[in-house]
Amino acid sequence: MGFLLTSCFVPLSMATEAQELVNVGFVLYSKSDAPGTLKARWNYANAYSGPGEATGGPVEGFAGRYHVRYFFENGEFSDEYDLVIEKTGDFYNVSWIVDGKVGARGVGMEVENGLAVGWTKVAN
Repeated sequence: MGFLLTSCFVPLSMATEAQELVNVGFVLYSKSDAPGTLKARWNYANAYSGPGEATGGPVEGFAGRYHVRYFFENGEFSDEYDLVIEKTGDFYNVSWIVDGKVGARGVGMEVENGLAVGWTKVAN
């Protein structure tokens, strides 16, 4: 399986020589009408972005375990992960996991429209 943090973590070889990507991403999760489901809007290095959907989470709040699928703006599938959101005081720790290995980590906070999370790829 690729690593979105393939769409979000697009290999640097895909970047043009004139464009240097920073290993920083952002995602905004908002509650969906379906219980336990989050809508996602992600961006990686201001070069790649798109929608996504996290399913299988708790009915209340954001903290929990989900399965998330991300897409590019054109609707093409990007990647999928096990997503773990943990509340720590007023903030959140977030992990994106593939095959039992954490591929990215982030920190977030609740905002008016959902859960805002900044993240970075974890070196393997």
